[in-house]
Amino acid sequence: MIKYKELGFVTYPVTRMARARKFYEGVLGLKSNGFARRLKSAKFIEYSVGSSGTLAIGSSPAWKPSKDGCVVALEVVDFDATLAHLKRHRIKFAMGPIDAPLCRMVAIRDPDGNKLALHQRKKKAAK
Repeated sequence: MIKYKELGFVTYPVTRMARARKFYEGVLGLKSNGFARRLKSAKFIEYSVGSSGTLAIGSSPAWKPSKDGCVVALEVVDFDATLAHLKRHRIKFAMGPIDAPLCRMVAIRDPDGNKLALHQRKKKAAK
């Protein structure tokens, strides 16, 4: 069984990062929480919203914007156990698993084709 910690983040795919940032930062007034990264062919920026929400935007040739909605990332307690659970249920991965510097993540699809991510932040290194 998968154990959940919280809603990790909500992500919208964008086609042009500079244009998207102009909207999210310039128009909506969101401030990057400092988590901006490049993954192989993708760019990704997170914005903190309130005390516990995170909105992210990402740009990748493999991930197209859609009027059908965004991707929700569910924060899991144990990523390895989550992967094992998904494999036992023969769930195909739409993306990943990815082992990024600050998190581990896999994307799957529900029976209607909606994409969702299961995600675990890595522990911050002691300074």
